Amino acid sequence: MFSNHLHWIGKFLLLILVVGILFSCSQPSRTFLGIKYSEFPKEKHLSAQVIELDTALFRYPFRIRIEGDKAIVMDLHGSEHYGHLFQYPSFRYLSSFGRRGDSPTEMLSMENFRLYNHELWTLDANKSELTRLDFSSSGDSLLREETVTLDEDILRPLDFAIYNDTTFVIPDYSGESRFLKVNCKGKLIEKIGAIPTANEKALQEARPALAQAWRSFLDYNSHNGVLAAVTQLGEVVEVYNLKDSTHVVRIGEHDEPKFKVSDGYGIPMGIMGFSDVQVTDSAIYAVFHGTSFKEIVKQSGKLPDGGKYIYVFSLKGEPMCKYVLDHYIYGIWVDEATKTIMATDVNSDQPIVKFSFGSV
Repeated sequence: MFSNHLHWIGKFLLLILVVGILFSCSQPSRTFLGIKYSEFPKEKHLSAQVIELDTALFRYPFRIRIEGDKAIVMDLHGSEHYGHLFQYPSFRYLSSFGRRGDSPTEMLSMENFRLYNHELWTLDANKSELTRLDFSSSGDSLLREETVTLDEDILRPLDFAIYNDTTFVIPDYSGESRFLKVNCKGKLIEKIGAIPTANEKALQEARPALAQAWRSFLDYNSHNGVLAAVTQLGEVVEVYNLKDSTHVVRIGEHDEPKFKVSDGYGIPMGIMGFSDVQVTDSAIYAVFHGTSFKEIVKQSGKLPDGGKYIYVFSLKGEPMCKYVLDHYIYGIWVDEATKTIMATDVNSDQPIVKFSFGSV
């Protein structure tokens, strides 16, 4: 379990290796640029309903999305395929996609996937490719339609969101900006924002290392123009309104992401922070862990993997509600119309769970 906690953290901190001259980047040297939060006005406990699947497919179920009568689940460490299609709400298995392999039509990794206009886009960081798939006429499988290769100067993308029909948003791991807008041909067209860190020394001297430590998961809602990003380390929530160009940074009690460099290796410090985020039409939902790396090491192999909290923020970043869960989860899909949260649990042989919630 300890290796599960750190496997994909190591992947995004890999670039810190090239900044081996470094100093410790764990202590900020100026005031943080965000607004502090420490409490939520509401706290509620939610109990999960376990969904019984009729087939064993997953090694590390990481993301879940639902559209109409179809559910799609991503397996971060899939042995043969990275994605699986199910009937919804029965979760009857239909087919798999994103075959693992190094041929031109296969994938070396899948970091995330997005549904847009009844099509599905996936991101392969190892190939630096975005791939579009469409549903078959019968609706029971996904067929590869096109692949977009990203510009070479876009540094190892680890997440993406779809902005509109022709544009993607990708985190900038060079550290020169916060996000990149990329067109449908994979070309960089605009840079957005900056890392809102208090670590001025790292910002000036080790931007790529800092950007890797600030790895964030993101989501965009085209209805309200809100792009939300939550940090994998520490506890920072950023809210960009791309319609009116406003930007809000909220920081919790665990502060911004921390790391140090020892013998040329980047070592994450502080806590495991967020692992998924969704912007709905009325709020921002984020899975939060809050487990310290000291505790992960101390309890090596004994701690459940995932977060037992879902934090809810307004579209302006104000804390609204904290859900305390009876399962540890990674990915979520929120349906506010039915007051339902579907989630993935990497600790169980039945890895799909459902939570019902009332008004926030």
